Amino acid sequence: ALSVNVFWRLIRLAAPFKGLIALSTLAGAATILSGVGLMAASAYIISAAALRPSIAELQVAIVGVRFFGISRGIFRYLERYLSHQASLQLLARLRIWFYQSLEPLAPARLMSQRSGDLLARILGDIASLQNFYVRALAPPLTALVVGLIVCIFLSRFDPVLGLALAVVLFIAGIGVPWLVRVIGKQIGSQLVIRKAALNVTIVDTIQGLADLLACGRQDSQMKRIDDLSRSLARSQSSMAALLGLQEGLTSLLANMGMWIVLWLAIPLVSAGHIPGVYLAVLALVALSAFEAAIPLPLAAQYLENNLQAAGRLFEIVDAKPAVRDPVEPAHTPEDFSLRVEQLRFRYPLEPPGEFMEEAASRSGEQDRLWVIDGLSFELPVGGKLAIVGPSGAGKSTLVRLLLRFWDYQEGAIFLDGSELRGFAQEDVRQRLGVVSQNAYLFSASIRDNLRLARPKATQAEIENAARLAQLDAFIRTLPEGYETWIGEHGLRLSGGERQRLAIARALLREAPLLILDEPTANLDALTERRVFEAVYEMMQGRTTLLITHRLVRMEAMDEIIVLDRGVAVERGRHADLLELGGLYRRMWDLQRGV
Repeated sequence: ALSVNVFWRLIRLAAPFKGLIALSTLAGAATILSGVGLMAASAYIISAAALRPSIAELQVAIVGVRFFGISRGIFRYLERYLSHQASLQLLARLRIWFYQSLEPLAPARLMSQRSGDLLARILGDIASLQNFYVRALAPPLTALVVGLIVCIFLSRFDPVLGLALAVVLFIAGIGVPWLVRVIGKQIGSQLVIRKAALNVTIVDTIQGLADLLACGRQDSQMKRIDDLSRSLARSQSSMAALLGLQEGLTSLLANMGMWIVLWLAIPLVSAGHIPGVYLAVLALVALSAFEAAIPLPLAAQYLENNLQAAGRLFEIVDAKPAVRDPVEPAHTPEDFSLRVEQLRFRYPLEPPGEFMEEAASRSGEQDRLWVIDGLSFELPVGGKLAIVGPSGAGKSTLVRLLLRFWDYQEGAIFLDGSELRGFAQEDVRQRLGVVSQNAYLFSASIRDNLRLARPKATQAEIENAARLAQLDAFIRTLPEGYETWIGEHGLRLSGGERQRLAIARALLREAPLLILDEPTANLDALTERRVFEAVYEMMQGRTTLLITHRLVRMEAMDEIIVLDRGVAVERGRHADLLELGGLYRRMWDLQRGV
């Protein structure tokens, strides 16, 4: 039932191309029927020529040989062209459909997915579905058309001939593929799973190659890849053996079909019901009709693989988004004032991902303990609020709630007096400028990475943002300046340079609410202070929320909230918190080596 559901969902995805699919099926049927006609005309000429007729009596058959010979090549070209057009357009539609389905799930529902597995599904599974139409869907449709026409042709001579061929065609077209699918179901499933496992391991190996070399674990990792490769090769070998079996069975049935038709036709010829000149025609027409049945067992194998691949895709896209937009979203305000009232949140029961450090730090208790527990504060327009605390306190989780990556379970967050959940996710994110400690940099130029924040930014605006982030002078020392390619994840830059680029990107956005989540995590002390000086200048007149455990320039903040295990244990200004002598004071002393 599950496979049937997956099949019909694939059919619905292919529905926009039904015109191309129908034309391609007709072209494929015409190709095989041209071959049948070529064999029939040739057999008739040879048989009739033995009776030494006038050449005029053979003219129609001679023209038929030429016609069918030429038309077979033309129809084959059209079939290949149309089928691949449908296949490639379906592939493009599948990629867009999967991305559009994936986007609402990010990041909350994708935390438990390994990046290599997602890549295998996006590339491997979707790519394998390009065979769904050409090799799995079209051959049965073509075989049905050809089988009907050939059986009707034979029935014109005698119904028994058409019925006998229909039975053998049914066995070859339905029985053999069914047998192959039953035998190959587990093999096809293993093939998809093992290929995906190998892809995941290879991606992990490439991404972690430096660490593997540093720890001396490259040999064990290569052995693991070798074991997975051998396992995949065994599945491929089993699939190849199954392919040999189905080809042998189909060839056997094709010859049996020809001999059965011949065996039934000989008495009819002897009785004078069928002219003897047509005996070879009937035999060769029956034999050539099996050209349509030959791809069917292979189509069954491809269908099983396609259903497995599609099932893996549907497994992802069928997940419910952690956050949904309201039916009628409210209009986002131009200036943000932020109010949080008795906010409580804990992560769901899925395994923690790479961005769930707070939950992971709870030793598996994230399903029972609140990551944020009863937090309340107000941040007026133009205000500057810092939330500080040790790792695992829930600081970064607050940022993800503001970005609507998750929805809180209790309490409320208000923007300009309206609850956050009343706004569309995209509208909220458009009005936030965020610098995270794990900002992603694309394998592109410095200019392209900055323009990600504001695609229409001018060069002067880009340079001003880079100057404020203490990055412009460094960029000008590069041979290609702002056109310098920074490599994947920005690995051609140092950690500090990458972080400053992320800060420049946030400054370029000019959003009314600026959120800084550990913005100087990778900077040295001198650069950190310089960047903070520039950032504090940009804070003037802009609502700013600073999330950090680095107590730098805290005296410039209007209010500081000290968070510990999701609870606000202290709040006040810098001097007051130092006088209090609590957690904030201990953090201050530790960072200064007191």
